[in-house]
Amino acid sequence: MMQPMQRNKYLETTIQTATPAQLLIMLMDGAIRFSKQAVEAINEQRNQEANEFLLKTQNIISEFIITLDRTSPLADNLLSLYEYYQHLLIQANIKKDAAPVEEVIGYLVEMKETWIQAARTANATGANTNGTANRAAQTVVG
Repeated sequence: MMQPMQRNKYLETTIQTATPAQLLIMLMDGAIRFSKQAVEAINEQRNQEANEFLLKTQNIISEFIITLDRTSPLADNLLSLYEYYQHLLIQANIKKDAAPVEEVIGYLVEMKETWIQAARTANATGANTNGTANRAAQTVVG
């Protein structure tokens, strides 16, 4: 098992060497993981933990919004989706209701699968760092 310091160094290296598409997928994984933890906390009435997990998910979604390339043709649609996710997460936090979070999880899983497929397609066609998946990811992460 890795020591915390080694793990942090490994994670730092992984992030620094990741393509935009890989970074996007990592962030999606984090949002999905925190959302699932929020659902569990809500269901077990651990409201403070639920709040913390929901805020972590919201922070990731906020990062998607902040870094969105507004010149991309996808930008308006992605912005609308991200704002909707934020709305659902806020409602879930206010009402301590897992249903809106589960809805967000479904959307995030679907979106993540789309980005993975785009990355695979770009790799299969021999695209380099300027490939389709990375351009698409840059739309989301600047």
